[in-house]
Amino acid sequence: MEETSLRITGANKSFINKISNTISKILIPTKIGINGMLISVKRNSMIKAFENFNSVEEKDNFEKKYEETYIAYLEALDKYVMDSVYKKVKNNTASDFEKEALSKYYGVISLKENEYVEYKFRKQKFLLELDYQTVKNTLKDKTIEKYNKFYIDKMDWLYKGILKNYSIKLADTTSKYDATKEWIYIKIFNTLKEYMQNILILKLEIDSKSANPKYKEIKQDYEEYEAFEVGKLDQKDMIEKNMLLLGLSRKLFTHSLPLTVAEQCYMKLLNDARCLVQDTKLSVRREKAYSTLINLIEDYNVKLLSTKVYWESNEQREEFKKFWSKFQKVLKYKDIDFIEFIKQKEILFIKDEIKKVKNEKFDYSRLIKYYKRKLVDYGAMKEICGYKTYSNCTREKKNEKIGVYSV
Repeated sequence: MEETSLRITGANKSFINKISNTISKILIPTKIGINGMLISVKRNSMIKAFENFNSVEEKDNFEKKYEETYIAYLEALDKYVMDSVYKKVKNNTASDFEKEALSKYYGVISLKENEYVEYKFRKQKFLLELDYQTVKNTLKDKTIEKYNKFYIDKMDWLYKGILKNYSIKLADTTSKYDATKEWIYIKIFNTLKEYMQNILILKLEIDSKSANPKYKEIKQDYEEYEAFEVGKLDQKDMIEKNMLLLGLSRKLFTHSLPLTVAEQCYMKLLNDARCLVQDTKLSVRREKAYSTLINLIEDYNVKLLSTKVYWESNEQREEFKKFWSKFQKVLKYKDIDFIEFIKQKEILFIKDEIKKVKNEKFDYSRLIKYYKRKLVDYGAMKEICGYKTYSNCTREKKNEKIGVYSV
């Protein structure tokens, strides 16, 4: 009987699998419907608790209720991914959006073991983004309006948490750029990019009628940044784009991305821009890269160093004070003679750059040569022609004309 039973089971295995797969496909829409109803109930309860929490001054009595409903809401979303999306992908009935969502979900889960703090923030962010698409598809203006207030508030908090986590990882290197932590800088720029594309643009749409001066500045900076979102970007464009992201971050994430971390990010971009100028062979492209570097130097000094309160040493602070005093004198040319202003500004920046890159570990000798040629062209440095003799050479001795520069 046992052998017969086994033979029957084996013979009908493919048939039974087909039946079970068919039943699963039939039940999936029901499962989605149940999960959808559950999520809707949890979402409405959470939004109501959020509104109560924000409508009173004494928030203690409503904070616990809001946290409880928020956790229940996230659990319902998590269950939806595992029960419905996973089964649809497994049964090959999922849409491209659902396949991509599950892929992203596993990408977030993979952080749990080694990057638990980031995992906590990223998982919440993923689940909220997933449901935000559902809310938008309802096309119910009141529902979308209510959810947007919660969504922006919570996403702001999550992005700040993610950036703060990255900042802590860079904190032990003071304000100096650490090339060994390249992956952290890349994550910071990518996170800022996500925020601009997904949250800031939503805030700008909602607050379009705001008369707040800070809002107008941010909107103007964002519109400049948005121009880089179209078309394929080369290395120069990426540097400029990340420079704009850092400028916006100084207004949006002052505490989550503190000045010391922002300074390291600026230094990374400066190193990238210097290498680009030094390594670019075509003169036209090199000039464009040089223009980007000059803009970056100005951004670094004006938006960051000029606001710096704590310095590593008094010597650095005094050195910057001298530089800043010279820069203020150069600014006087701006309204009188703009061409002269550009010239004097570049001369000041180049002289300061030569001092800085000489102390770098990386070999910037070709960049320094390029800087000196610029100073000669501007009349800020003299070129004295001389001769260098090659001795101990197997070939016939020959002379090479070289340029000796002096201020």
